[in-house]
Amino acid sequence: MAGPRNISVSEASRPVLPRHAKLKYDETRKVWVILAPERVLAPDEIAVEVLQLCDGERNVGDVADLLAAKYAAPREAILADVIVMLQDLADKGFLTEAREKTS
Repeated sequence: MAGPRNISVSEASRPVLPRHAKLKYDETRKVWVILAPERVLAPDEIAVEVLQLCDGERNVGDVADLLAAKYAAPREAILADVIVMLQDLADKGFLTEAREKTS
């Protein structure tokens, strides 16, 4: 059985930071960071914007729609880039799939 780290990101995925990781602004360094036990990752501005949209409610397609509208860019290109970026973060253990609501 695969653990929560082994997710495969697709347009239908609803990615979210795992409980042990937090996205926060580091006032000292003036950068956004993902804090996880014994690890810190400083994603670039675009990654931060994408991660802020990864709330476990929106799927990857929704995130691509929002960014395509905001930047007036082709949705397919944005979707492809977002999937690659999120998959990289998932492979490193910084992203997981939102659990389905059980209520």
